[in-house]
Order: sequence, then C-alpha cells, then structure tokens
Amino acid sequence: MFHTLLAAALLGGVVAYDVTLGFNLPPIVENRTLDEIYHAALAEGGIVTAWHGGDEKTQQDGLKQQFEQRFPGMTLNITVDLSKYHNGRLDRQLAAKNVYVDSILLQTLHDYPRWAQEGALLNYAPLNFENVHPAFRDVQAAYYGVTPIAWAFVWNYGKLGENISIAEFPDFLDPRLKGKLVLTYPNDDDAVLYAFDLIMQQYGTAWFDALLAQNPRWVRGTATPASLILNSSVENAVATFTSFVGFSLDPSLQTAVAFPEEGSFVSWAQGGAILKDAPHPEGAKLFHSWLLSDERQDELGWSVLKNASQPAGFPFPDLWDVKGTNPSGFAKWMQNRSRLERLRNFFEDVLGTAQGLSPLIDDL
Repeated sequence: MFHTLLAAALLGGVVAYDVTLGFNLPPIVENRTLDEIYHAALAEGGIVTAWHGGDEKTQQDGLKQQFEQRFPGMTLNITVDLSKYHNGRLDRQLAAKNVYVDSILLQTLHDYPRWAQEGALLNYAPLNFENVHPAFRDVQAAYYGVTPIAWAFVWNYGKLGENISIAEFPDFLDPRLKGKLVLTYPNDDDAVLYAFDLIMQQYGTAWFDALLAQNPRWVRGTATPASLILNSSVENAVATFTSFVGFSLDPSLQTAVAFPEEGSFVSWAQGGAILKDAPHPEGAKLFHSWLLSDERQDELGWSVLKNASQPAGFPFPDLWDVKGTNPSGFAKWMQNRSRLERLRNFFEDVLGTAQGLSPLIDDL
C-alpha cells in the first residue's frame, strides 16, 4: 500500500514542500522601464494568460481592452470565474506540474501565503511595488494587492418614487424597502460572509431577524444585485449592500451610492501574483507592472498605492482615511478557515444552500 501511494504521488507530481528553510528567495526587483518590459514581452510572443476572480464572464473585458490598447501587439487572455473555483483549478495545475496560467488575481487571499510557501509563486517586485501600501504586499514580493474592492450601499430611488436616505445598516430595515432588497448569499461568497460577520458583531441577531422579515431576494454573485437594481424592468429590486457599481453614477439612473460611517463595510485589495512556472513571464511582468502603474492606479479612485492621486471631483477620501472600513481586515479574517466554516454553516442553516445557476451563466 505504501509503495502504491508513493508511486502515485511521484507520478502525479503532488509532493509539496516548504521553501522557508531554503533561504534563497530574494525577489526579482524590476528596474526596467515599462517600455523595455513591453518589448521583452513582445519578443516572448506577446501573450499573457490571466485568471481573475469575479462572477460575470464579461466583467474584465474593459481591463483586457485597456491593456491591449496600451500595448499594441499584446494579447491578454483573461478568464473570469469565482475565485473559490479558480484556486482549486490552480492547485490541480501545480499538482500535475502543468502550469499554463501566468497571472492570478483572486479574492481568496488566504491562498497566496500557502502558494508562496510551496514555492509556486514568482518573487517579483513589479514597477511601483515599493509604493504599494505595506498592508497589501508580501515582504518577498510573492503577492500583492492590485485593485481595491468594496461593498457599497446602492439603491434605486427612481423605483421607489422618492429618494430615501440609506446611511447605515439599520436603514435597510425601512418598511418601504420590504420585498425590495437584493442580497448575495453570505454562504456563497466569503467577502459577503465577512460583511455579515461585521454587521452582526455590531448589531446582533436582532438586526438579522429584522432583515429576514424584509423578505429580501437572495441571489448568487455580487454583481447580480447591482445588475437587477439598475434594470428598470425589475421593479422589486431597489437596494443592496453586497455589491458595487462604482463611486458615482449617471443621474439618469436615479441610483445612489454611499458607505456607512458608524457601521463597518468590507474593503480589500484583490490579490495578484505571477506563477513561478508561468509560460509567459515577461508578458506577466508587463501586465503586473502596468496594473501597479500610476497611470492605471490614479484612475481607480481608491488605490493600493500610498501616493496615488484621486480623479478630480472624486467624492470620497483615500481608502485608508474612510471611517467605516479597515482595508487590511479581510485578508486577516480569511486566514481562519474553521471560523469561516462555522459562520457559513450558520447562514446556510437559516437561508438554505445557495439556489440558482452560477452567476456566470444565469443571465441576470
């Protein structure tokens, strides 16, 4: 039996090891210009293959278009799927020693330290790495935050016929919102689970019981609530706190965006890393250096950089100065997987298992 298991492990390439005591992991510090990396990436073949966490297939089409327009001749093959599925597929690539992805940009922040410890990630400090907020970057440059994300209060006052004020989580208990809330299952997305954990630590189960009495519509995917709220034909989809639509919207949409100040809302930096065995390392280095560049970060509003400039007229202060959030909290929270499992089971017991097709194919 032992020999059978040993042979299977060796043939399957599943033997993992801890690189800590190798003491040979100094990061590659990028000192070329973006243009020089670009020409090296073109010479390599002009391809980057990236996996990005998300819940709509077209969610990163804009990122692909921006990158390819900025660097003519480059092709960004980007696949969007739930991070909790991407991570397992990457583990299978690593086990089979058949890595065909160059770049990963995922919500599952707890995976990055493990992959780094297994020697799966390239210790590479892209251009501008030194300006990434220390809370968002690994000391060995194996991984780092690339894009801030947050769940906002979003409500379509046009559907209500009046512009009610939603400033804090108890405001979602307003009787005028009964039957009109759209929320992502907390037992189907860790970042939403974290949101409910924060809320209920502050407001208790009484708030949750009152929320259930509002008869919300539970959906899969964090883009789904926003899509339904912005869809004028879906009259009973008015408000959410488990989605994001941007910081300001066209007034014609009659939809408001806000963040609480007394309550705690979720924000984090989507993690990014290059695989050590990436088939297109120069393309990946170009992609990551561009993601952290001032030209890219300055247009985001909130940035992972310490010195980023906000667009003119941006309605909120720097992310680290926003009262209602701790941008580094989610990464720490994600490490305690046994606690997450207990929380997930609590909500599944109350709400049932998440119903519906994958948000990537549900056409909502």
